[in-house]
Amino acid sequence: MKQVKRLIPILALVFAVITVTAARSAELAVPMHLTSKTGIGEAVGVVTFKDTEYGLLLTPDVSGLNSGIHGFHVHENPACGPKEKDGKMVAGLAAGGHYDPEKTGRHEGPYGNGHLGDLPPLYVDGVEGNATTPVLAPRLTVEDVRGRSLMIHLYGDNFSDDPKPLGGGGPRLACGVIN
Repeated sequence: MKQVKRLIPILALVFAVITVTAARSAELAVPMHLTSKTGIGEAVGVVTFKDTEYGLLLTPDVSGLNSGIHGFHVHENPACGPKEKDGKMVAGLAAGGHYDPEKTGRHEGPYGNGHLGDLPPLYVDGVEGNATTPVLAPRLTVEDVRGRSLMIHLYGDNFSDDPKPLGGGGPRLACGVIN
């Protein structure tokens, strides 16, 4: 009986660690803000991350953006502020480049063998500028993207470096730090 009493606190601790770990990896909400050359802009919504058997499901609840298709990527740094490049401040540049842990240097989209940070495009409706359509990143998990940032670009992304580098997504429109 004494051995059982000694095991109870240990089992409770193990259960607590398992519960916290499962909850931590199960779902994550990332607040999104407009980018600015002077700092972080106004809040535009949230993107929820959830692990599934098919990969990482990203469910946006974002509004106030221009309608159409937008480049959508995980970037390497957990920052969304501006940074200087060639003597000019660039909105969202502190996020760094697309998440590419294997250093492939290739922009091949979410189903290719290039950047892991390449996500399917984000669709924003033409009525109110809302993005609510989920996208699936089959090569990622919540734990893969913790400590990074999520970026919405101004334009669409063709997942090629031709005719424009990095798919032509252009300026960084909105960003959120993935904690």
